[in-house]
Amino acid sequence: MREVILAKTAGFCFGVKRAVDLTYEQVRKAKDEGKKVYTLGHIIHNESVVSDLEKQGVTTIVDDSMIDEIFSGMSDEERADCVVVTRSHGIGKTVSDRLHAFKLAVVDATCPFVKKIHDIVEEESGEGKTVVIVGDATHPEVKGIIDWCKGPYFVISSAEEAQSLPIDRTKEFALVSQTTFHTKKYQDIVDFFHANDYNVKMYKTICNATEERQREARSLASGVDTMIVIGGKHSSNSRKLYEICAECCEHTCFIQTLVDLDFTVIESAKRVGITAGASTPNHIIKEVQNSMAEESFEELLKQSEESESKIKPGSVVEGKVISVKPDEITVDIQYKADGIITRQEYSNTPNLDLTTVVNEGDPITVKVIKTNDGEGQVLLSYKRVAAEKSYAELEEAFENATVLKAPVTKVVEGGLTVTINEVNVFIPASLVSDTYEKNLEKFMDQEVEFVITEFNPKKRRIIGNRKQLIVAEKAELAKKLFENIKVGDVVEGKVKNVTPFGAFIDLGGADGLLHISEMSWGRIDDPKSVVKVGDTVKTFIKEINGEKIALSLKFEDNNPWVTAAEKYAIGTEVTGKVARMTTFGAFVELEPGVDALLHVSQISNEHVEKPEDVFTIGQEITAKVVDLKLDEKKISLSIKALLPEAAEEETEAEE
Repeated sequence: MREVILAKTAGFCFGVKRAVDLTYEQVRKAKDEGKKVYTLGHIIHNESVVSDLEKQGVTTIVDDSMIDEIFSGMSDEERADCVVVTRSHGIGKTVSDRLHAFKLAVVDATCPFVKKIHDIVEEESGEGKTVVIVGDATHPEVKGIIDWCKGPYFVISSAEEAQSLPIDRTKEFALVSQTTFHTKKYQDIVDFFHANDYNVKMYKTICNATEERQREARSLASGVDTMIVIGGKHSSNSRKLYEICAECCEHTCFIQTLVDLDFTVIESAKRVGITAGASTPNHIIKEVQNSMAEESFEELLKQSEESESKIKPGSVVEGKVISVKPDEITVDIQYKADGIITRQEYSNTPNLDLTTVVNEGDPITVKVIKTNDGEGQVLLSYKRVAAEKSYAELEEAFENATVLKAPVTKVVEGGLTVTINEVNVFIPASLVSDTYEKNLEKFMDQEVEFVITEFNPKKRRIIGNRKQLIVAEKAELAKKLFENIKVGDVVEGKVKNVTPFGAFIDLGGADGLLHISEMSWGRIDDPKSVVKVGDTVKTFIKEINGEKIALSLKFEDNNPWVTAAEKYAIGTEVTGKVARMTTFGAFVELEPGVDALLHVSQISNEHVEKPEDVFTIGQEITAKVVDLKLDEKKISLSIKALLPEAAEEETEAEE
């Protein structure tokens, strides 16, 4: 015969029962008065209770930050029909003030033992003392306690952490504990402070029910073959019971309900102990206790084994979505435990809000990753099923060189990651474009086209190639371009690059070189003074040599030498600027593209050694044209011809 021993303290504690009773009382009133009931967070850490409340119309405000989002859009009349029940773990002062600012009807279901801690830390911190809180910093109860502190505080969970606290041991500080904290671990911390002469004012805030429950669990677990701890997976006190029992009994199970129980664990047990966390309803405890009877055990074991054969790591099963949170999906897979899909196992998209892509009641195909995630639930994956299907499609695309399109989901120094049907494809930086891409960040969240040039799913190596498509596209454009252009054609293109010797112009399929000497009829020192990258320019094709295209901006109708015979006839007085100088004279720019030589002998009636002795670059001078050779594009100037002595000599010569 199997002996089943149920702990006397198992189940709802005073604070939890009070919170649950208050909530159900509000639900009953709301139905009569036509009001809407909200709970701030899960009223207790038990999914069975939370689920039942939600079925009765209670809305759970999952995160405190949602208070403004929910109530700010309501009118005063609408808010008057709302009732908010605070969780048994308590809330912070900031949250409390915010609820009352909306003039909401607030029912405080905070456990009296927790409320006492709020009062302690508010008073002690108000007197300027540092507060040290022993507990789990992520637990709602501890978060609430923190918000009632008016000054410095620290959160620790072990004596080791206490050793590194940056506090002055001579100054008095207050020490409190989460109500459900491990009593032995708390005592270890207290002993450390006392042993090292810290000036600590210690408050005993672990509730009596918790202490008694932990003592009984330790004693019971020490005398049984198998120990069963029943509680919510997020319940701090239940997890601590499990830790205590596991220290005393090798075969300790942590379950939420009967369906989580692995009956093979207790098959040969003669003595079975059962305890439950403070948030566990009595009917769940009774259900587990009754299942231990010999007559029902064989049938339950048989059902369990049949279910086990279907649900195992690697198996693909059909399920139905029970609930959806931003980062987690709960799925009914017809098993003793529900399945969980984390955000990471649903999609490769970072920070995806699952509530935007999945709805309650949706059918879903998933793969089993683990049959127990450590909290009694089955870990599932949606993206791995999608990925396996996608691998077959990608392999076909690889074999057929199919062009694919997908968004860039990650940018790294070595290239881009694109995600297609939950499979990551890597495009190395060298295959992103046919030219060097300095800034890969510009591709983030952009859809890009590519082909797969390497496919090795076993090594998780799938390589995409965007460069191949760009090269092929440009080759086709180049072919069409060369079929339709000839020397002399006027073409328009965009400046792609500017160098000291000229600019490369993208003509839509091939680049043409606009050499610095072809940018103007005049002299150009820097191509950047004429064009810049991105400019659209109109040029004409001067030469085609294989795949090389030479361009020019020196259109014939702008050729200054066309009118030179009239403008610069011999004897004409002209004005220009000194452009450059040599030992034999100075070149004077009369207009862009037309330079004339002022020989050193024609500068003055007096002897001039070199032009630099008289002129500076850019200086404006006036001279007379004394020679013009249009076929050679040469003009000779003389300043002497304008001087008085030169004029007299000309007159005498004429006489």
